[in-house]
Amino acid sequence: MTTEATLNANAAATPTSKSFARHLPTVARVLMGILLFGPGLMGLLNLAPQPATPPPEGAVAFGMAMMKTGYLFQFVKGTEVLVGALLLSNRFVPLALAIAAPVVLNIVAFHAFLAPEGLALPIVLLALHVFLAWSYRSLYRPMLASRAKPG
Repeated sequence: MTTEATLNANAAATPTSKSFARHLPTVARVLMGILLFGPGLMGLLNLAPQPATPPPEGAVAFGMAMMKTGYLFQFVKGTEVLVGALLLSNRFVPLALAIAAPVVLNIVAFHAFLAPEGLALPIVLLALHVFLAWSYRSLYRPMLASRAKPG
């Protein structure tokens, strides 16, 4: 059975629902894509405005350490842009979510420990990520097998 036939069979097996809940994964995917793509692109292009109040000392030190590596800040922002673009284009969404997991966790940890005044948006981002991972959970089952055989 081909992949297309399998997908068509799965689509035929699920009843079409008229409820709003069927749109929630799409809304969450687009919101998460915007939340990653926008700040990622602003960081890559150095377009982020200066904050009105100076950030905490630990947050500044962390940001400077990322910049001084010469690659880490650009790598993280590039990852955010890539994942955001994949989510917005609805391409490779499960892969994009797997790639975004460590980035999202570090965004939440940064705000929880170094800049707690800005924790609300990272919590929303984490909630969107968990919801989407749950929505695509059937696609992660093969990856989470305790004993996998190659090939």
